[in-house]
Amino acid sequence: MSSSLNQCFVSFQMDLRLLSIATLLGILCFCSAQQEGSDCIKANAQSCGECIQVAEKCGWCTDTDFLKQGESKSARCDELQSLITKGCTKAKIENPRGSTSINKNKPVTNRKKDMAEKLKADQITQIQPQKITLNLRSGEAQTFKLKFKRAEDYPIDLYYLMDLSFSMKDDLENVKNLGTDLMREMKEVTSDFHIGFGSFVEKTVITNNDTCTSPFSYKNVLKLTEDGEEFNSLVSKQQISGNLDSPEGGFDAIMQVAVCGEAIGWRNVTSLLVFSTDAGFHFAGDGKLGGIVLPNDGKCHLENNMYTMSHYYDYPSIAHLVQKLSDNNIQTIFAVTEEFQPVYKELKNLIPKSAVGTLSSNSSNVIKLIIDSYNSLSSEVILENGKLPEGVSITYKSICKNGWVGTGENGRKCSNISIGDEVSFEIAIKSEKCPPEGNSETITIKPLGFTENVEIVLNFICECECSKDGKPLSEMCHNGNGTFECGACRCNEGRIGRLCECSTDEVRTDDLDANCRKDNGTDICSNNGDCVCGTCECKKRENPEERYSRKFCECDNFNCDRSNNKLCGGHGRCECRVCICDANYTGSACDCSLDTSTCLAANKQICNGRGTCECGVCKCTNPKFQGPTCEICPTCPGVCAEHKDCVQCQAFETGEKKDTCKRDCSYFNLIRVKDRDKLPQPADQSYPLSHCKERDANDCWFYYTYAVRNHTEREVYVVDTLECPAGPDIIPIVGVCQVRERENEREVGHGKADHTSILSDHTNKRAFRK
Repeated sequence: MSSSLNQCFVSFQMDLRLLSIATLLGILCFCSAQQEGSDCIKANAQSCGECIQVAEKCGWCTDTDFLKQGESKSARCDELQSLITKGCTKAKIENPRGSTSINKNKPVTNRKKDMAEKLKADQITQIQPQKITLNLRSGEAQTFKLKFKRAEDYPIDLYYLMDLSFSMKDDLENVKNLGTDLMREMKEVTSDFHIGFGSFVEKTVITNNDTCTSPFSYKNVLKLTEDGEEFNSLVSKQQISGNLDSPEGGFDAIMQVAVCGEAIGWRNVTSLLVFSTDAGFHFAGDGKLGGIVLPNDGKCHLENNMYTMSHYYDYPSIAHLVQKLSDNNIQTIFAVTEEFQPVYKELKNLIPKSAVGTLSSNSSNVIKLIIDSYNSLSSEVILENGKLPEGVSITYKSICKNGWVGTGENGRKCSNISIGDEVSFEIAIKSEKCPPEGNSETITIKPLGFTENVEIVLNFICECECSKDGKPLSEMCHNGNGTFECGACRCNEGRIGRLCECSTDEVRTDDLDANCRKDNGTDICSNNGDCVCGTCECKKRENPEERYSRKFCECDNFNCDRSNNKLCGGHGRCECRVCICDANYTGSACDCSLDTSTCLAANKQICNGRGTCECGVCKCTNPKFQGPTCEICPTCPGVCAEHKDCVQCQAFETGEKKDTCKRDCSYFNLIRVKDRDKLPQPADQSYPLSHCKERDANDCWFYYTYAVRNHTEREVYVVDTLECPAGPDIIPIVGVCQVRERENEREVGHGKADHTSILSDHTNKRAFRK
């Protein structure tokens, strides 16, 4: 007993919890529905410019006669359809739209490597268009397309930055001939190739003075040149150095290579930095090991091609390096030994447009590594944009080779691009608000690792066109206390009200409040508004279609009677809490239809002549008759006979209508039951029900019920077996007849029977009796 009570209590608690959740969800859904579409109203915009900045869907009515008594100036700002519904014509609605224009649209370059004419880098175009102007309306995105095409024979700069710590001794020997060998290989890619060389070890405050060359942080050995022999000559003179700890100062060197463009000789072309090492790296914070606490300043500090501030500035952070490499369009190739592959692969994930290759123990595979890495980097285009102004967002969609489409972060890039391939991007830019001064902004979009970019000028639509015709110090704005523009007064500072008729110092004095009461016994503005300068400004509802009105906000359009959960039954409008019904409707909730067509019976009589039509529904005056048009009489004879043939043909495929059953007998739904006990009973139904028993041509009875549910749905339940009369038991009858026939033959033919025949007959008779 106790267990049962506990289970019952737990079940009750669960039901109560579910009910609470369902109620909360209902409230949330209701609130969400109430708030939907109300942003324009809720913004309380006091001018057309303020209104159009709220959202793309908001418009401003410039009709001077639009506002009704008691409505505030902000009622001019609403959704377009709502403004039209409230009586503002389309021609009077200010609703500016954004636009896109292309200012520079030089086509991408179609160029072959073997052409006689050699173009300079600044003569080659790989991205189109080059300049676009967008006029942005708050909340409305502007979309445009960019095209990118890899040009053939594009110039390349490659700077080889090598770790010259003692462990790289064997590698240095193999790099000494790198210049001419790499020049020869790169001719297959470009006819314009420059190569340079730099080396690094570690900060001098951390390194160990051993028998090797004096330690240094970074040295620019050779500025970028097209002379491979000079590269070989200078590199062959380099010697390895030594340091105390395993991680190297490579980040210092990378920073200087990135920011010292003039000293390195970077051109405005494809720029590759090959970083070769067999060790890890120090990063921001590690300088404390040598007492260095100043963060890296990201500036060039080369004197006589040596980095002179390694003892003064800390190592740069990864984020700082990413920024400088991107700003200078440098793509990085990490050529590292297998031992440090995992470390540099993690670093690669943080540096866009970078690659990692496995360097053999003595750098013998460095040329193949560079070629493979270059092909990998150049086969992928990734778009990046500069810093966006506050409130501005950007989305990308890529249309790559073979129709592959990317969205989200994948929308920024296309992979597996060969020379001559063309891909495109759809870019959408949206602003959620205007800048404080409304000034234009400029951003750039560029492919990572490429020098070209697209300049995008952003103009913000912060004012309406009609504001240009505004009249300052207008007499329409209470003695010149505002500018009359876009059908309303934009008040000067310190003035408020529809006509700027009041000073902010006078807003709520007692004398002014008296003007906002309908009489002495009522609330200010009927408690449905605020008294501003002696005038009621009615409150706004969450639902923009609902509003208070009249001089004292005493009326509304949402507190009328409802029918079927619809205001005024959905057949009228609510004015000052009274339903004004549409034509052919009446009643306090406009739920009474004056249309009598729904009451016409089959004989074209209203309610079959046995009732009256009230609000489009028959009220039967004869209690025997029921149904939507008073044509159904459950107690009248003939209901069963009327439907007999159709029930018989549908249920048993017999009867007079079996050949026309589909045509004549599809007016009801047939439900089969096993026996009569399963038929519906009148006491259990809320609608008229007839029980029927009919006989077919074979004297078999069948049973069914006929009913009309919901005034229109005809329903028949039928017992699916016939009840037929039982025939005579033919076997006993035949047996008796045969016995009597033999007895008669014996008596007539022989006069008497022998003992055997009699015994046999006696046995048969006993058997029959048994």
